[in-house]
Amino acid sequence: IDWLDTIPNPDHLDMGYYDFIEEIDALLMGRNTYEFVANYDGPWPYKRPVFVWSQTLDSIPEALKEKATLVRGSLSEVLATIHAKGYDRLYIDGGKTIQTFLQADLIDELIVTTIPVLLGQGIPLFGQLAERLWFEHVDTKVFLNQLVQNHYKRKR
Repeated sequence: IDWLDTIPNPDHLDMGYYDFIEEIDALLMGRNTYEFVANYDGPWPYKRPVFVWSQTLDSIPEALKEKATLVRGSLSEVLATIHAKGYDRLYIDGGKTIQTFLQADLIDELIVTTIPVLLGQGIPLFGQLAERLWFEHVDTKVFLNQLVQNHYKRKR
């Protein structure tokens, strides 16, 4: 995350993250996102339970077993497993995982933060949809005069 090198004291940035994380019960991310975070040089960034949805990952390494749980199965099976543990308000992370939830129309809110760095690769956040999903704008915030965070709620 090279753009952080340009910001003084990036470890002390909030950008609404702490307020946001207080509103969720757990995180569900795909394997690619998990592997990126697990290999990042720094402390584990999440204070909530993390579920890793993967059909190809065999296990969570011993060092992260207290921090992340592997879940497998269909979308409905994974959600049933997580909800049975009492976690209802989920933060969904990872391009493929977000696309799967959007295709199933299971996203109630979107908070999209645009960082002014073009990567030139990666998985698109929004993929093909069978029909349009309408969202309504709730709020926009600008952080560090560079990052733009847009908050939307699903119109049903």
